[in-house]
Amino acid sequence: MVDAPTRYSDADLAEFKEIILNKIHKAQADLDLIKSAYMNDLNNGTDDTSPTFKAFEEGSESMSKEANSQLAIRQEKFIRDLKNALFRVENKTYGLCKVTGKLIGKERLKIVPHATMSIEAKNLQR
Repeated sequence: MVDAPTRYSDADLAEFKEIILNKIHKAQADLDLIKSAYMNDLNNGTDDTSPTFKAFEEGSESMSKEANSQLAIRQEKFIRDLKNALFRVENKTYGLCKVTGKLIGKERLKIVPHATMSIEAKNLQR
């Protein structure tokens, strides 16, 4: 009987590292876009000098800022999780399920590179 591997090969880890770095780059760009919308960096027009009748617009704008703030918080958490995954790649513990101790499937890690639990462990939580 052949023992199951206890970790991914260095070649696999290099592939995962590239996937994670690409996701971090894209997530950071998305976060920057969300933050610029949240802070109205792109709005240097004359909206604040227009006449009254803005109550609905102001309420909508406030809700939009709140929604963008929530999106930014989620995006920051996603980036943090990706950076933690990158750390696990560097110390060669990437891909190990924190519940079962078994390797998480490659396909799952390619789709959810910050995963820390296998599908088996996720199903046990239900």
